[in-house]
Amino acid sequence: MAKSSTSGQGRPKGAPNKATIAAREAIALFVDNNAHRLEGWLDQVAQENPEKAFQLFQSVVEYHVPKLARTEQTLTGADGGPVEHSIKVSFDESDSR
Repeated sequence: MAKSSTSGQGRPKGAPNKATIAAREAIALFVDNNAHRLEGWLDQVAQENPEKAFQLFQSVVEYHVPKLARTEQTLTGADGGPVEHSIKVSFDESDSR
């Protein structure tokens, strides 16, 4: 199948679309404009259920500050073997008191 003349003209892979950007901006604006109220609401919830208040706070913050992707790193030594450490300790006997 031949590529059309508009092939490759969309947004780059992983780039948010206009609706996503607008939604994030709206949520950020709401949080910024209602931070004083949000604090009061969370305080009210926390009086009866602190865990629920924290969950609510996390759910709002998630949209304002995106989560970072988790990464794992595996360290290996020479030739893929275990990492080896060596420590050399020496004492100068002339310094003893």
